[in-house]
Amino acid sequence: MDPNALMTAAKYIGAGIACIGMGGAGVGVGTIFGNYLAAALRNPSAAQGQFGNLIFGFAVTEALGIFSLLVALLLLFAV
Repeated sequence: MDPNALMTAAKYIGAGIACIGMGGAGVGVGTIFGNYLAAALRNPSAAQGQFGNLIFGFAVTEALGIFSLLVALLLLFAV
């Protein structure tokens, strides 16, 4: 078998596996906002105090998804 074909197949498989992190980021963002909404409905007076934590959690979770996209793109085009 041609080594270049194996290398290309390995790059595509690796990039696909790296993209699983983007799905995890989507699940994480949904969980963060869903839990915030549930807590805000239970105690509306404390919701404003937790808004900073909400934005920080969203930013960190979304950054991990962007990092997984970056890894996938590096596998496809840089290796």
